[in-house]
Amino acid sequence: MPIDLNDEPQDLKTFILAVPSKGRLEEKSAEIFSKAGLTLIRDGARGYQGEMAGIDSVRVEYVSAGDIAARLAEGSAHMGITGEDLLREEIADFNSAIHLVSPLGFGQADVVVAIPDGWVDVTTMNDLADVAAEFRARHGRRLRVATKYTHLTTDFFGRHGADDCELVQSFGATEGAPGSGAAEAIVDITSTGATLGANNLRIPEDGVILKSEAQLAASLKADWSDKARAAAKFILTRLEAYQIAKKQIKVSLRSSPGMASPKLNPQKEIRELNEKYDAKLVDMFTGSTDQGSSYTFVLPANQQAAFMDDMISNQLFAIGEVSKPDFLYFQRCEMLERLLGRLV
Repeated sequence: MPIDLNDEPQDLKTFILAVPSKGRLEEKSAEIFSKAGLTLIRDGARGYQGEMAGIDSVRVEYVSAGDIAARLAEGSAHMGITGEDLLREEIADFNSAIHLVSPLGFGQADVVVAIPDGWVDVTTMNDLADVAAEFRARHGRRLRVATKYTHLTTDFFGRHGADDCELVQSFGATEGAPGSGAAEAIVDITSTGATLGANNLRIPEDGVILKSEAQLAASLKADWSDKARAAAKFILTRLEAYQIAKKQIKVSLRSSPGMASPKLNPQKEIRELNEKYDAKLVDMFTGSTDQGSSYTFVLPANQQAAFMDDMISNQLFAIGEVSKPDFLYFQRCEMLERLLGRLV
C-alpha cells in the first residue's frame, strides 16, 4: 500500500523530483531508482509527469537536463537529476542554491580545455596564458576560445591568469572551431577524448576544468516543509542503503562444534578489525565449545580476500560464507543528514 506522506489532493504534491525526459540519462535514472526500490512510473511513454511507486506525495516531472538546473535554481523542484557541469554552468549562485546529494555513477564526462596538437610548447595552462599574451601583442587581439561553458571557463581561466583570452559563444560542434578558423582553442565536454583527437586537439596537463557526472541534486530554495522532508527521508534512506550495499559484502564466520570458540572482544579485537579492514560487526553469537561461535561482518568488497585469509587461515574460524546484500541500512542516513544540515 502506498505511503501517503501528505493529506493534500493528488495534484498538490509536496515533493517534486525532476528527471531527464529522454535518452540515456532518463534510462539510467529510472534504472538506479528502481534498483534502490524507488520505481518511477511515467504517465505514458512521452508523458511529462509521473509518480514514485510506494509514496503518494512525490510528483515526478520529466524535463530536459538544462531545464532541471533551472528548476532547481528557482526552487520549483526539490530534487533533480542532471549533470554537475550543467548545474555549475547554469546556476550563478550555485553554492548557496544547490546541494549535491549524491553522484549517481553514470553520465561521466569532463569539461576540458583543448588546444591544437601543433602547439608543441604548450603543455600547461600557464603556457597557454603566455601564448595568449604573445598572441595579443603580435596580432592586436585576444586569443579566441570557443565554448558553451562561459561561466566555468571564465572562472578557470581567471584562476590561471589567462586574461588575454576572449570567449566565443559556441552554438554548434565546438571541436570544429579551431579547424574552421572560428577560434584558436576550445573548452568542451568529452567522455573519451576521441572526438578531440579526431579534430587534432589535445588537453593540457592541467586542463581539466571539471570531472562531471550525473548528480542527484537538491534545491536549497525549494519549500522544504515537514512533509517534503519526510519524502526526502523516504527516498534518501533507500538510495543510500542501495549505494552502500553495492560496494560491500557480508561475511558470516562460524566455528565448528568442538573447535575452540573465538570470542572477539568488542573493545579490542573488533575495533582493530574495524580499523584494519573497515569491517562492521552486525551480528554475533559466542557459544560454548560444543555450540561454536558465529560473527557476521560487512566490509568493502575489495577487502574480502585479506579478511578471509586472516579469519580462516589463522584458524580462528572453520567456515566462512560470503554474500552480496541488496541493501544495507544503518541507524544514520548520512545523505539525509548532510541535506538537512544545509536547509534553514
